[in-house]
Amino acid sequence: MAFILLAGAIVAEVLGTTALKVSDGFSRLWPSVIVVVGYVVSFVLLAQCLRSMAVGTAYAIWSAVGTALIVAIGTIFFGESLGPLKLIGIVLVIVGVVLLNVGDTAH
Repeated sequence: MAFILLAGAIVAEVLGTTALKVSDGFSRLWPSVIVVVGYVVSFVLLAQCLRSMAVGTAYAIWSAVGTALIVAIGTIFFGESLGPLKLIGIVLVIVGVVLLNVGDTAH
């Protein structure tokens, strides 16, 4: 159940962050509303997830997956560049999360 809550938190955060771009500095009402709702829902779901998951694991997954998805959305929908260094950065973030999780179970 914790991973379902975490997935929901990630989706809500990605929607909120995408809407943040579209809100044009909070000058557009509906995207701004989506930002606030997305972040509130994300934090509520993340808080519920933390009832049964380690905070380091949950936050690492939440931030890494969210970062990778936002980079993909920025590239696909907003025409942002995706060069080799960005790809290496995303891979390093994901590898870092994997190592954190493996290190957690290595005890």
